[in-house]
Amino acid sequence: MAEGESCTASTAEIKEDFEIIDKKQIPNTTELKSEEKEKTEEARWSAPILSLAKKASENLALGYGNALKSAALVGFISKPVSGAGPGAARYHAMEERANLMNMMKLSIKILIQSALSLGRTLDSDFPPLQQFFVVLEHCLKHGLKVKKTFIGQNKSFFGPLELVEKLCPEASDIATSVKNLPELKTAVGRGRAWLYLALMQKKLADYLKVLLDHKHLLSEFYEPDALMMEEEGAVIVGLLVGLNVIDANLCLKGEDLDSQVKIKFLLRITAVLDQKHYVEELNRHLSCTVADLQNKIDCLEKTNSKLQEELAAATDRIGSLQEEQQQLKQQNELIRERSEKSVEVTKEDTKVELDTYKQSRQGLDEMYSDIWKQLKEEKKIRLELEKELELQIGMKTEMEIAMKLLEKDTHEKQDTLVALRQQLEEVKAINLQMFHKSQNAECSLQQKTEAISSFEGKTNEMMSSMKQMEERLQHAEKARQTAEERCNKMKQELAGRLDTCRQQMSQLDSKCSTLEKELKSEKEQRQTLQKELHQEKDATTLLKTELQQMEGLKKELRKLQDEKQQLEKVCEEQEQALQEMGLHLSQSKLKMEDIKEVNKALKGHTWLKDDEATHCKQCEKEFSISRRKHHCRNCGDIFCNTCSSNELALPSYPKPVRVCDTCHTLLLQRCSSNSS
Repeated sequence: MAEGESCTASTAEIKEDFEIIDKKQIPNTTELKSEEKEKTEEARWSAPILSLAKKASENLALGYGNALKSAALVGFISKPVSGAGPGAARYHAMEERANLMNMMKLSIKILIQSALSLGRTLDSDFPPLQQFFVVLEHCLKHGLKVKKTFIGQNKSFFGPLELVEKLCPEASDIATSVKNLPELKTAVGRGRAWLYLALMQKKLADYLKVLLDHKHLLSEFYEPDALMMEEEGAVIVGLLVGLNVIDANLCLKGEDLDSQVKIKFLLRITAVLDQKHYVEELNRHLSCTVADLQNKIDCLEKTNSKLQEELAAATDRIGSLQEEQQQLKQQNELIRERSEKSVEVTKEDTKVELDTYKQSRQGLDEMYSDIWKQLKEEKKIRLELEKELELQIGMKTEMEIAMKLLEKDTHEKQDTLVALRQQLEEVKAINLQMFHKSQNAECSLQQKTEAISSFEGKTNEMMSSMKQMEERLQHAEKARQTAEERCNKMKQELAGRLDTCRQQMSQLDSKCSTLEKELKSEKEQRQTLQKELHQEKDATTLLKTELQQMEGLKKELRKLQDEKQQLEKVCEEQEQALQEMGLHLSQSKLKMEDIKEVNKALKGHTWLKDDEATHCKQCEKEFSISRRKHHCRNCGDIFCNTCSSNELALPSYPKPVRVCDTCHTLLLQRCSSNSS
C-alpha cells in the first residue's frame, strides 16, 4: 500500500505544474487561467527555447521521478510522504537545482550561438542576453537565507557578491563603480549592475569560482541545499567560462535595474505536446549546429594544412642541422682516429728504435771491450819486441818475420774499425729518421689546431646569428608596443565614431595576431638556435678535451725527444772514444784505405736510369712536371730538387757537383774525421 501511495504521489507531482523562479508557489487553476495574460512576457523568449526547455524539464522530471522511485524501492532514499517532510523538501530542492542548471545550459548555448552568428558586440536589448541574466539571477537567488532588518525581511543576492571584493582585489573597480551609480537604490539593482560589469570584463566565471572556493563564507547567505553550495554551482561556473568569447557593451545609465522583472517559465509536464513542432525545431537546431561544425572543420583543415607546411619546413631545417652535426661528428671522429693512429705509430717507432739502439749499443760495448783488450795485448807485445830488439840486434831475420805478423794484425784491426764505422753510420741514419718522424708529428698537431680554430669560428658565427635573432625579437616587440600605443590613441580620439572604430579595431586585431604569430615563430627559432648553441658548446667541450689529450701527447713527445738527446749525447761520447782509438793507429795507412774505400764505393754504385725511378728515394714524393728528377753524383740514385740541393767536390769530378743529403752528410763526416 505504501508503494502504491508513493507511486500515486509521484504521478501527481509530475502532472502538477511548477514554476522555477518562485519555488514556494505551486501553480493553481487560477494561475493556469492567467496563462494567456503572461504569453506577452513569454513572447520575448524564442519558440525553440520554450520547446527545448519544456522537453528538457519533462525528461528531467520523469528521470528524477523514476530514479527516486527505484531508490525508494531499494531503500536508499526515504519515500516522500504527501505531508511536508525533510525527504520531500530535499527532493523538491534537487528538482529545482536540476531544472535551473538545464535552463542555464540552454540559455548559455543559445546566447553563444546567436552572438557568433551576428558577429558583433551585444547590447542590453539583445533578447538571449536578457534571458541569460534572468536565469543567472534566479540561480543566485536559489536557497538564499532571509535576513531580518528594521524595515523588514530582506532577501537579495548582492550580499554574497560583495564578498568578491574582499577575496579578489581585482573586483574593487566593479564595486566602486556600482556604488557610484546614483540611480541604483535597491540591492537587486546593484546586484544586476555588478553582473553586467563582470560580464563586460569577461571575469564573471573567475569571480564566481572565487566565491565557490570559499563555501564557509557562502554558508552565511545560502541554505545547505542551495545551488551555489552544491556541485551544480561548479558546473554552472564551468559553463560561464564559454562566455569569454562574447563581447558585450551594456549601458547602465538610463536603465531601471531596480524594477522587478517577472519572467516566469511555467514548464508544465503534460501528455499533449505537438511532437511535429518539437521535431522541426530539433531538426532546425541540428542543421544549424551541423553548419557551424562544418565551418569549424574547414577552418581546422586550413590551419592543419598551414601547420603541416610549417612542420615540413621545420623538419627540413632539423634534418639539415642534424646532417651538419653528423658531419661535424664524423670530422671529429676522423681527427681523433688520426691522432690516435699517429700517436700509436710514433710510440711503436720509438719502441723499435729504442730496441735497435740498445742492441747496437750492446754490440758496440762488446766490440769496444774486445778492442781495448787487443790494444793492451799489443802494448805488451811491443814492449817485449823492444826488449828483444835491445837484446838481439843481430837477429834481423826474426825481426822481419815479427814485423809481417804485426802488419797482419793491423790489417785485421783496420777491418774491424771499418765495420764499426759502418755501424755508426747506420745509427746516424736511424737518428735522422727519428727527426723526420718528430717533424711529421708536429705538422699533424698544427693541422689539428687549425681545425679547432675553424670550429671556434663556426661557434662565433652561430653566436652572431643568435644576436641577430634577438635584435629581430626586440624590433618585433617594439613594433607590437607601437601598434598597441596606436590602438590606444585611436580608441581615445575616435570614441564617438563607433562604426569606423570597430573596423579599425578589427584590422588592428588582425595585425596584432600576425605579430603574435611572428613572435611565436621567432621564439621557436630562438629556442632551436639555443639548442644548437648547447650542442655546439658540447662539441667545443669535446674538442677541448681532445686538445688536452694532444697536450699530453706533446709532453710525451718532449720526453721522448729528451731521451733521444740523452742517447745522442751517449753516442757522441762513444764516437769520441772511437775517434781517440783510431788516432792511436797509424794515420797514413787510414788515409790510404779511406781513399781506396771511396774509390770502391764510386765503382760499386750503379747509375739509375730515369725510367726506373718514379718517386724520390728520400721523401718518397712522386715526380711530376714541377718536381723533376736529379741524379746524385756519389751514389747514383735519383732524388727531387729539395733532397739533392747540396754540392760537393768529388775525387772523380774536378768541379763541385750535385749530391743527395745522405751522401752530403757522410762525406762531410769523413772529411772532418780525416782533418782531425
